[in-house]
Amino acid sequence: MALWAVTAPHSDDALTFVDLHRDVTLADLRAAIEAGMTSIEHIKRFTTIGTGPDQGRTSGVLTAGIVAQWLGRSMDQVGGTQQRPPAVPIPFAALAGPDRGDLLYPARRTPMHDWHVARGAVFEDVGQWKRARYYPRGGEDMRAAVLRECRAAREGVAVLDASTLGKIIVAGHDAPVFLDRVYTGKFSSLGVGRCRYGVMCGADGMVLDDGVAVRLSDHRYLVTTTSGNAETVLAWLEEWAQEEWPDLCVHFTHATDHFATVSVVGPRSRDVMARIAPDLDVSAEGFPFMRFRDATVAGVPARVLRVSFTGELTFEIYVCSWYGRAVWEAVMAAGEPHGITPYGTETMHVLRAEKGFIVVGHETDGSVTPLDLGMGWAVSKRKDFVGKRSLSRPDTARDDREQLVGLLPDDTGHVLAEGAQLVAGPPGAASGAASGAPAAWPMPVAPPPRPAPTQGRVTSAYDSAALGRTFGLGLLRGGHERHGERLYAVHLDRIVPVTVTDPVFYDKEGLRRDG
Repeated sequence: MALWAVTAPHSDDALTFVDLHRDVTLADLRAAIEAGMTSIEHIKRFTTIGTGPDQGRTSGVLTAGIVAQWLGRSMDQVGGTQQRPPAVPIPFAALAGPDRGDLLYPARRTPMHDWHVARGAVFEDVGQWKRARYYPRGGEDMRAAVLRECRAAREGVAVLDASTLGKIIVAGHDAPVFLDRVYTGKFSSLGVGRCRYGVMCGADGMVLDDGVAVRLSDHRYLVTTTSGNAETVLAWLEEWAQEEWPDLCVHFTHATDHFATVSVVGPRSRDVMARIAPDLDVSAEGFPFMRFRDATVAGVPARVLRVSFTGELTFEIYVCSWYGRAVWEAVMAAGEPHGITPYGTETMHVLRAEKGFIVVGHETDGSVTPLDLGMGWAVSKRKDFVGKRSLSRPDTARDDREQLVGLLPDDTGHVLAEGAQLVAGPPGAASGAASGAPAAWPMPVAPPPRPAPTQGRVTSAYDSAALGRTFGLGLLRGGHERHGERLYAVHLDRIVPVTVTDPVFYDKEGLRRDG
């Protein structure tokens, strides 16, 4: 009879390894048998033997032999453990097979992409999308180009390719009921032809996504999402419709690629729209904020929304994607007398941050509720929705949660580092920054004996043409009640004094959105 367990006299079974992947020893096997295990599958689960990356290929036969020897059985009677894929190692050639350059991770491009390339746009990846980040002119760096684009949007007219926004058609007899359940606000009361901003939460009450929903008819809505989150939101909606509420008559169409979106922004945007859509009443009275109109724009059937992610007068033009570039060029031609300026995602972020508008992924990270962001106005107290119960948990209802605030650095030309930690600051930080310039370690005085506890972090920071200085947004413990406090933003070797403010820096009354 073969000997499967061969040990020296007085050897320690706890140091005799049988499975090197799971560090299972003879002592572990003996303990399993002494506990009454006689099935090889029970022993496997008791010891975790054979559950490593090799799925027992290096230890399976040895284990079966040892167990058979100790139980006085044959190996046929003991048997072997079930191997799960990959029981056979995967060759590197198979792993490398799908690598076909761009086909490995296909890039998505808007219908206006070639126009942006021809105008020298610098691109960034947003999800799989290639988005124009900024359009440098005459050797401008990003900061100069963004300031110029921001001025155009605030003072004249500018245009953004917003085709990457997620677009989902929610339709069916129960579409209003369904949206009431997945959004924190109420959408069944939204009138046809109107738009409403909404927030979605996960079951834990944390912000999942946000966007504008448009009621196209009694039982049909267009829901917009953030650019990189469309597939996530669609899967979320499908999950709730199919698994939790199968009794509801509702279905979804992923329409992101179906529509190109041109966002015309700024005080002169009404002049541009009047030229390319002469039959559309674009006056403030005829086309109020948060409404949509079906119209002919540049000779093309279009849907125009009066929404704003910048705080300025804005018209978002939705057309079938194959008309996207033609409409874009028509907008550029109509705006040429007014100095129309294309702007990219970096300028978009500056403009929205000046208004205190959030971006999912910047001001949220899966641990932030709508209430933390000061969005209690978007959370219904009269209806139930996904995540509502979680908002009343002691942890999510406490007053010292990290909450959205504005930040103004003492050094008005310094752009805070996103992710910088907000601390009360050691005494050395205050003395080292007395001149208003950022201080750096080593400080003139001894550093604190232990790290200062963080009270929050910077989520967004930019230079602002409208404000004439830099500013930022952040999440701060109990921040809603701490406006006016002085803190320090710490990043690597820099310590920058900042003042906590309201997160809305520009046009708090919202007067500019009507032009």
